[in-house]
Amino acid sequence: MPKDTSLRAMGWAQTFPVSQGVRAGRQWTRQRLASLEWTRNAPESVDAILLSVSELVTNAHVHAHSDAQLVLTWDSHCLHVSVHDSDPVPPAKKPEDLTLTGGRGMVLVDALADGWATHPQASGKTVTACFVPPGAPKPRHGGDVS
Repeated sequence: MPKDTSLRAMGWAQTFPVSQGVRAGRQWTRQRLASLEWTRNAPESVDAILLSVSELVTNAHVHAHSDAQLVLTWDSHCLHVSVHDSDPVPPAKKPEDLTLTGGRGMVLVDALADGWATHPQASGKTVTACFVPPGAPKPRHGGDVS
């Protein structure tokens, strides 16, 4: 019987303390993405993922005053980027205010990802964004990440 290779699931996890900063999370993510074949032909997708990682880790550090637990999961359809922090308050997209220099993190994630969702946890929350590689069918569930 031939082996079914249609689904290749991979995952990686790393904790980024506030003291390490966002740059370490971006670099770590870039290294993991290098193992996914589609990233060689989709530099714009890699850039979108890295910017989203920056925003989600920044939210954990700045707003939750928490370490960021970053998990990347590739299931052959979507790269799930999940960041857990210790604050139970879900992130919110704020109304556009051009006078502010910050507060646009979730607006950016919303624009870059194919979907995102917040999952309450006993010890905080996890925000997960889904990135579908170029040319692949978009999620059937309206872009929301379950």
